[in-house]
Amino acid sequence: MFEVELISADHKDVIHDVAFDYYGRRMATCSSDQTVKVWDEDEKGNWIESSNWKAHSGSIWRISWAHPEFGQVLVTCSFDRTASVWEEIVGEKVASLSTPSRRWVRRMTLDDSRTSVSDVKFAPKYLGLMLATTSADGIIRIYEAPDIMNLTQWPVLHEIANKLPLSCISWNTSTYMLSSQLLAAGSDETATHTGKVFIFAYSETRKWVKTDAINEITQPVTDLAFAPNPGRTFHMLAVASKDLYIVNIRGVTDASANTKLDIQATKFSDHNCPVWRVCWNMLATMLISTGDDGCVRIWRKNYTKDWKCAAVIKAEGSYPSYEPSLNSPVMTVSAAATAKYYKKGSISNPNQVPWH
Repeated sequence: MFEVELISADHKDVIHDVAFDYYGRRMATCSSDQTVKVWDEDEKGNWIESSNWKAHSGSIWRISWAHPEFGQVLVTCSFDRTASVWEEIVGEKVASLSTPSRRWVRRMTLDDSRTSVSDVKFAPKYLGLMLATTSADGIIRIYEAPDIMNLTQWPVLHEIANKLPLSCISWNTSTYMLSSQLLAAGSDETATHTGKVFIFAYSETRKWVKTDAINEITQPVTDLAFAPNPGRTFHMLAVASKDLYIVNIRGVTDASANTKLDIQATKFSDHNCPVWRVCWNMLATMLISTGDDGCVRIWRKNYTKDWKCAAVIKAEGSYPSYEPSLNSPVMTVSAAATAKYYKKGSISNPNQVPWH
């Protein structure tokens, strides 16, 4: 059974991303209203808003937590062509019974991109305090904080150019085989029908090299995520596009003793609509996907080691044109309307309205 809790986030516009911290006790949301909100879970399991601030001058696309070893650190990216690093500062207690005051401080603005910064992700802990950004100019930029006690310095370590604009990125958290560092990036470009997912590996020459592209995925990609690897001999990558894809990546050695990638992608069309977000659990035994059907789908492997949709969580008021699979149990939860309308102007002359 899955329990569904409604949280009135009270953002003034579309919420683009939700991110939990390492322990799952804190949550951050970002929106087109240019604000970031941080939520803390209390002892009763309720989510309480603890911080709220304007972070950018444009829509905020993504938000990511650093590993708690580096403190309470967030990074955001925005349509305003920047990414920002934030750190939470704990002040002194105002009274003996009160809790310490907390506030988030902008430590650094990464403004190397000339276009919208579409995604940002912190690297796995073993690589140090590093992060990667993607942008509409098709460039992956990797930054590092050489001194974790001073988050005002983030030099660019690498710039990886790509021919297509990029929409999302994911670090591989496993060190097992292939490469100690792997990156996957996706493109939401619609003009061409070439592969939209690219795999990059950190080579022995200390450069990032594009090793392969997943040619089976030709539709725009909105999200992707490497699965944690608790001991598999291959890597798994979930991709959100027109359909959901689960990609197995294996390393094979040819006759010349060179290692190449053997990529096998499986498509799932249960959403029957574009998929927006994908997320794995800690052991990679469960995959979560969301789509335009207003549903959250939970995927698990069955006894034949095939991925199947195990459950569908659907809110009342979601689009009726998409129906969940008949084999999937549906849990429904009522959702309050959050749409608001604002007056932008008035039309005094019919000539002001263009004909289409």
